[in-house]
Amino acid sequence: MSVSRPPEPALSPEPAASRQGPDVPTLLVKIFGKDRPGITAGLFDTLAAYSVDVIDIEQVVTRGRIVLCALVTAPTADGTTEGELRATVHSWAESLKLQAEIISGTGDNRPRGVGRSHVTVLGHPLTAESTAAIAARITSTGGNIDRIFRLAKYPVTAVEFAVSGTGTEELRTALAPEAAGIGVDVAVVSAGLSRRAQRLVVMDVDSTLIQDEVIELFAAHAGCEAEVAEVTERAMRGELDFEQSLHARVALLAGLDASVVDKVRSEVRLTPGARTLIRTLKRLGCQVGVVSGGFTQVTDDLKERLGLDFASANTLEVVDGKLTGRVTGDIVDRAGKARLLRSFAAEAGVPLAQTVAIGDGANDLDMLNTAGLGVAFNAKPVVREAAHTAVNVPFLDTVLYLLGVTREEVEAADGLVE
Repeated sequence: MSVSRPPEPALSPEPAASRQGPDVPTLLVKIFGKDRPGITAGLFDTLAAYSVDVIDIEQVVTRGRIVLCALVTAPTADGTTEGELRATVHSWAESLKLQAEIISGTGDNRPRGVGRSHVTVLGHPLTAESTAAIAARITSTGGNIDRIFRLAKYPVTAVEFAVSGTGTEELRTALAPEAAGIGVDVAVVSAGLSRRAQRLVVMDVDSTLIQDEVIELFAAHAGCEAEVAEVTERAMRGELDFEQSLHARVALLAGLDASVVDKVRSEVRLTPGARTLIRTLKRLGCQVGVVSGGFTQVTDDLKERLGLDFASANTLEVVDGKLTGRVTGDIVDRAGKARLLRSFAAEAGVPLAQTVAIGDGANDLDMLNTAGLGVAFNAKPVVREAAHTAVNVPFLDTVLYLLGVTREEVEAADGLVE
């Protein structure tokens, strides 16, 4: 037995502006001058007398100066002419000590090219020279810069370029060496709805979420800090197998009293911006986790303190109140971090394309390359070269700018601005 479906409601009629073809006469009205309340309303109140339709609007205010652009259809009111509209707009602008420019043409903006990306540039400072270099490199790929928007002015200057006409991967490949050469950080991500979808952000711990190397904190209490630090550095540069280096370093901790765990926890220093990053991500509905070649004795504490959704690390074996110099369970190494990222993503119900991984060492590389966006944070050269993007300033919350979050939005959420 077939069941008839009720007819779908008819679509609303298209607005007049969207029905206009490329040959319809249009006017680009541009207003410049000192910003004050009421300019936008005043311009469109003036235009309303001529029965024009609004096709596009752009407004920017920089250091108290406004640039307002309105693309409208030519006058349609009975008995009115384009010349009368021009005279009226100029008269209104002059009354407010503003400048006006009106350009005749036809149709709407030309369609943007296939392939759209967001290019985020971080500078400390952002110089004219570096901005010119990035813009030129975008152009060399066939890309067109459609819009530029400032995301933050401190602790770094962050701007975002909306680019069309070229592929995201092509842009990323072209901009990475350029950015490294001029000393700025650049991230390239695809435009579209996916940028605003739920995300999973997974971080390394040592020298990423925190400023310390946890095993070195333990080693300081065992009197072998220098020896452990040397092995750690070689492992992070990729010169030593991580698992072998881990066992060698942990063996030096044998005999330490287990009470040292509480002392180490109290010595851990979060990276500047870590709390802001996590707090903001959680407000955005993201899930946040950590994976570490360090130890659960510290990561479990961080998970509770920071409200993390996931945490995984190695576990120091303790027998009769003493560290044995061994670890228990599966080793969280380079491959293990990537495996855990996949596991966290599956549990969170987030596709890998919507994951972000942040790390600094060679043992983070598989995780960074597995994630939709891999961020090398103050990383070793081998990691910076392999990751999707790099951040080389000591503020972890700058990662938010790579996701399109502005500093003003962060502060507003924290109640720091009205």
